[in-house]
Amino acid sequence: MIKYFRRIRLKLLSENPPAGRTSKFSKYLLYAIGEIVLVVIGILIAVAINDNQQNKKTLEKEQTYLIGLQEEFLSSQQKLTELIEVNRQNYLGAKTIMENISNPNKSLNEKQFSELLFHSFSSDIYFNANNSLLSEMVNSGSLKDITNNDLRIQLTKWEPTLEDIARQEEELGIQRAKVLDMFRTNKNSIKTIYEQTNPNSEINFHKNETSISNLNLLESIEFENNILMFYLTSKATETSHYQPLMKELNSILELIEDEIK
Repeated sequence: MIKYFRRIRLKLLSENPPAGRTSKFSKYLLYAIGEIVLVVIGILIAVAINDNQQNKKTLEKEQTYLIGLQEEFLSSQQKLTELIEVNRQNYLGAKTIMENISNPNKSLNEKQFSELLFHSFSSDIYFNANNSLLSEMVNSGSLKDITNNDLRIQLTKWEPTLEDIARQEEELGIQRAKVLDMFRTNKNSIKTIYEQTNPNSEINFHKNETSISNLNLLESIEFENNILMFYLTSKATETSHYQPLMKELNSILELIEDEIK
């Protein structure tokens, strides 16, 4: 169509009659304007087609990201669920030990005490979230491809939240280490705990006539203080950190699910 208008324009320019010159010039101007309009329309159509193609690619890319993020957060959800349970068993074990400290109405034997110590302090607490895809998106600037504003904001806040969790876990690790350090002395024995909780151990310890008992710790104020600090820190890790984290994680998963087509 643009070529058609150009032929008319050239024909009008080649004609140069004495009369009607103004009228023919007006026609030429009209066709010139029409040609410009057609060019603009063509450009707009091309831009619209290109934008449509780009939008389609962006949406496909977003869906790929959403599916990948869903897999990551579902895995993290499972890990956090298991970690909360382990942490709960740890502080409940510490609570049982505290209830037996200097309590004449309750008494633990060596095996019971060893089992409580083993199950409460053998596991280090650390939330290792699946974060590879989200980290890649943040580093590459691809987080902008997430069109849901609420989801994008929550994803942006996720890594800083994990850093806060890590600081709390570090403090919990310090309190755990203080309890364990009390067994690295001549007065108490990690070996006794190991033998009591691993009767079929592959380690062949030299058998002494009398093994070192750890029950004296139940009379120790220092041990009581360390157990109490561990209990309080462990409980706070669940109530003030893991539970809010789980709530945030579930919210992210709900938003992701709503966006997956």
